[in-house]
Amino acid sequence: MPKLISVNIGLPRDITWRGETVHTGIWKEPVQGRPMVRRLNINCDGQGDLAGHGGEHRAVMVYQMDSYHHWENHFGRHDFTFGQFGENFTVEGLPDDEVRIGDRYRIGGALFEVTQPRVTCYRVGIRLDEPQMAALLVSHHRPGFYFRVLEEGEVGAGDEIKKVADGAERMSVAEIDALLYLPGHPRDQLERSLRIPALSPGWKESFQALLDQDAAGHSGVGNPGLTGSAVPPPAWPGFRSLRVAKVDRESANVVSLSFESTDGSPLPAALPGQFLVLRLRIKPELPTILRNYSMSGAPGADAYRVSVKREADGAASTFLHNHVQVGDVLEVSAPRGSFTLRPGDGPVVLLSAGIGATPVLAMLHALASAASRREVWWLYGARNRSDHPFANESRGLLKMLERGRAYIAYSRPGPEDRIGQDYDLSGRLSMPVLDQIGVPRNAEFYLCGPPPFLGGFTSGLKTWGVEATRIHTEIFGPEESITPGIGAAAPRAVHPPPGNPGSGPQVSFTRSGLTVRWDAGFQSLLELAEACDVSVKWSCRTGVCHTCECALIGGTISYLPEPIEPPAEGNVLICCSQPRADVEIDL
Repeated sequence: MPKLISVNIGLPRDITWRGETVHTGIWKEPVQGRPMVRRLNINCDGQGDLAGHGGEHRAVMVYQMDSYHHWENHFGRHDFTFGQFGENFTVEGLPDDEVRIGDRYRIGGALFEVTQPRVTCYRVGIRLDEPQMAALLVSHHRPGFYFRVLEEGEVGAGDEIKKVADGAERMSVAEIDALLYLPGHPRDQLERSLRIPALSPGWKESFQALLDQDAAGHSGVGNPGLTGSAVPPPAWPGFRSLRVAKVDRESANVVSLSFESTDGSPLPAALPGQFLVLRLRIKPELPTILRNYSMSGAPGADAYRVSVKREADGAASTFLHNHVQVGDVLEVSAPRGSFTLRPGDGPVVLLSAGIGATPVLAMLHALASAASRREVWWLYGARNRSDHPFANESRGLLKMLERGRAYIAYSRPGPEDRIGQDYDLSGRLSMPVLDQIGVPRNAEFYLCGPPPFLGGFTSGLKTWGVEATRIHTEIFGPEESITPGIGAAAPRAVHPPPGNPGSGPQVSFTRSGLTVRWDAGFQSLLELAEACDVSVKWSCRTGVCHTCECALIGGTISYLPEPIEPPAEGNVLICCSQPRADVEIDL
């Protein structure tokens, strides 16, 4: 009979790790007596990062004595204590390859249901002083699992664990964990997993994304169950010479450049919403600079079009506005990016401000060219008519849509601007405006604009009841960091790493506009980026979770350690990679 060996609790604490303060609940200690298990945790227990741990479906973490013995042998260690793996229940029995998602167990006075495997997390590596632990838990098929509390009650060490019900589909914890994190995602297993009522919603979303990828027949797109997106591989690596075919003035401070191949051959189709990276040499004696620009034209057109706003003191935008002419040849990356129009039949809201119109304009082109019958809303904010690019173009595209609607806001309309013709609102777009004009809440929302615009609407839409999975955003410049457990720091300008410059390959962070030399003192491109205060995203730091995955615009890398599953073709996991030659990364 399986048995509860130890009940372990601990409130979150702040620890110092790599010069940072980490807020974590990974430290658990055995507790005497019979504590009460509540719906969200055990009395006097807590989780530090509620985005990745805790909640109804992750209330109680379980780990097995058999796995303790496995890791003692693997590491040659004998210093483990109960709670060492961050678990609330240390148990005898209940191995991951036998326990099924949805199994129910009576322990003491409480009733539990198995909901999902452990979430990969770098903090278990901190607790064990084993940096690769997150990857090892997956590769050794020993993740442990979470309970949901169906009936609250008291529990204590020594309680027998009585199974009272079998989970639907009888898929084990180890099977479910491997299905998400390891290579190979058989369709039949994905379909089975989605038929398990007890499986937590986040894991169901991941498996649905993998199933959708399989149904679409995509290859080389990595693991959308982890990244949330499936984008075909880039049409070419690095940069390619393209000729400027057209230069169009769109407004007082926006110019469009259209590119064609130098040999007249058709360019590979882009997805609506993607961007190009331009490698520019402003002056012969200066190093090249790299800039990302969203594509603004019809995705299936013969040419790629980007539209560039002139920025004050912007070296690249000034060069493109003042010096680039028809016939010039520039170095251009393949279309990249996962901010793309999703297929479907439901309403679409294209919500932007300023130059943020560019990627959603490409989506409007795609919808119009397909004569989409979807309800399409074009919501746009500018200062006035002189700063309103694509006004006539967007109106013409909307006329091609059976259910197209537009609403334009000018924050500072000029004396010649006509309400009802040029614009609909004197002021700014806001959530009350969306509610007033009848924007559907069940739409797919695509947002692009300045950070305050994106932040306000993202939080506003969630409060309004829009599911987070239906809110898609594109940010010009560095994206917001994801550093779980580490508090947000005040933004700092990017800079070369401290100390003497490295002597290795050149590393260019394209969104941040920073190029530095690699130094072998860093273990990974992630560590280099952190030393430069480049905005980064990560969670496991061992090549498992793919949170750090981003576009490798050009160059070659190597991995140490090898990731559990490779990223999408043309992408890189920065947490475990190093440059082999000069590289350009979308950070």
